[in-house]
Amino acid sequence: MMEYLQQLSEAIGISGREEAVRKIVLEAIDGCVDEVHVDALGSITAIKRGTEGSKRPKVMVDAHMDEVGFMATGVDGDGLIKFVPVGGIDARIVPGMRVKVGPSGIQGVVLSTPIHKNKDSTVIQIANMRIDIGASNKEEANGKVKKGDRIAFDSRYRILNDSTICGKSLDDRAGCSVLIDVLRESSYPCDILAAFTVQEEIGLRGAMVAARRLKPDVGLALECTTAGDIPNPLADPDSDDPADLNPTCRVGRGPTLSFMDRSMIADPRLLRYLRQLADVYGVPYQLKTQLGGGTDAGSIHRANTGVPSAVISLPGRYIHSPHALISHSDYLNAVRLAQAFLENLTHDVLKPL
Repeated sequence: MMEYLQQLSEAIGISGREEAVRKIVLEAIDGCVDEVHVDALGSITAIKRGTEGSKRPKVMVDAHMDEVGFMATGVDGDGLIKFVPVGGIDARIVPGMRVKVGPSGIQGVVLSTPIHKNKDSTVIQIANMRIDIGASNKEEANGKVKKGDRIAFDSRYRILNDSTICGKSLDDRAGCSVLIDVLRESSYPCDILAAFTVQEEIGLRGAMVAARRLKPDVGLALECTTAGDIPNPLADPDSDDPADLNPTCRVGRGPTLSFMDRSMIADPRLLRYLRQLADVYGVPYQLKTQLGGGTDAGSIHRANTGVPSAVISLPGRYIHSPHALISHSDYLNAVRLAQAFLENLTHDVLKPL
């Protein structure tokens, strides 16, 4: 398992330019699915037919290929690159960040205000930041960078302490890798309608198109979600008060099940089913307590005449940064839970409450 995770993490695929990720996914699923289609937006949909009778459930299993990043919008007179965010990025982490600009991966660094010029620690808005690629003037910079060029975090995939994975874009390349392993590892009684989607980070767009095309009975999104298991930086540094942690979920405690976020309320039948399966198969899991954010399930569940949907997420620290962090054991347990879901799902699960 996890054969492709490093490649997926290190590939550059800012929303709207996911082609490098798509190439890896197509190679990974070759030979283990029955049909593959790339739609007009660039999402991959792949069908793995089930082994049961003709009335088997059709399950759309989704993971998004795109990552957050930036887009070049112009060049200043002194050769510095103007840019805007693509997706949600905390402006506080951007100054001093190393980046790769454009299709050739030009190396650059985001300007960082000298400490003596920002004594009140004002957070500079991203629209007012610039990227230095070492160009000496506007003409030189314009020869290397074009408006609309994507700009990615410049960071490498690493294994920390044998049990923890660190790298960029684990939201949601970790989900893509889980879905690849699910497709490669086994056969299932239901039809799997796998969707590796584009443009999730800017509005769940690829999933909307894919779900309309696939017409699933059930939706399952595989995601990476924010873990809040780090100390509150605003708390008393000498405090041992448990309230100083805000654990929406914890890395290393198992995959996370969402019952609600800003984009969807999870189908209660599927949520109950996932919890029962986790208990039966001995898979540790957590319920996500933070109700913010959204996933592709937010688009899937509204497709066509409605699609009962649920979400399995990997808890991740520092997501939407150059150095997200997930647990190896959480990854393996997410694969186990997704496989159990697909191996046991019947139409009876969706009987009215």
